[in-house]
Amino acid sequence: MKVAFYTSALGDQPVHEVVQWAKQAGFDGIEIDVNRHLSGSSGTIIELARSVELDVPSITLFGNLLHSDQAEREKIRSQARAVAKEAINAGVPTLVLFPGRNERADEATNYEDIASFLNELASLSNDGNFRIALENWPGMHKDFVATTPSGWEKLFSKIEYPNVGIEFDPSHLLWQGIDPYQAAVEFRDRIFLLHGKDTKLFPERVQSVGYCGNWWEYRLPGRGELDWKQFLTFARDKLGFDGYVSIEHEDREYAWPNGDVETRKKGFVYGLSQLRQALAG
Repeated sequence: MKVAFYTSALGDQPVHEVVQWAKQAGFDGIEIDVNRHLSGSSGTIIELARSVELDVPSITLFGNLLHSDQAEREKIRSQARAVAKEAINAGVPTLVLFPGRNERADEATNYEDIASFLNELASLSNDGNFRIALENWPGMHKDFVATTPSGWEKLFSKIEYPNVGIEFDPSHLLWQGIDPYQAAVEFRDRIFLLHGKDTKLFPERVQSVGYCGNWWEYRLPGRGELDWKQFLTFARDKLGFDGYVSIEHEDREYAWPNGDVETRKKGFVYGLSQLRQALAG
């Protein structure tokens, strides 16, 4: 396995500085955030990364593909189509998207709608060299479709192509009470990327705030509940996974989201060291 990081946490930094720092810090690649680092300069950061021998395993477009406002929905879908074509042309193997939800439509309609759109995108290149991975973040209101095992089962029953899958992030599953190991086994053939993000649980808070409250916090690998040595060994030996683990930094104790830049970078370096140790083990 190789280690990358998702560039959104350094979204206020110039492209060339992010690339140079990633190389110096010892990463194998970068997962590029479209809205912060790719928009308006489609090839620049990909070319820069490759010029210093960094891989670009994925590019990620944030947005609600099922937005209830038709104009907004078509806006993000048009962007997704354009980015998919850019990824295919640039030889980037994976486009990461967020399914979202249309609050004005029922559950069945939401799943039919997102499946139809993903089938459209997947058909752009179905030769095995381009994949679409859905990040399993459940959204600000915790209601995005296709972000849990039940949701994945509903979605994939409607997907016509094998190149639609998951960017598997265990951090979201942990605070929802979902066993990431069991979920990963069940959907092993659909896991295209792993997100290196952890969650720290505070069960003593539940009595005060409830399960819908702030009883958990996202953390960098090694600072939460997951045993990364065990999890990555499991991913390799039981799932046959040999792709990228991409660190997503949302750890407030390391200056996320927009605190001191050097502290944010130290967070990434800490996460990298934890994953390297886990993989070495």
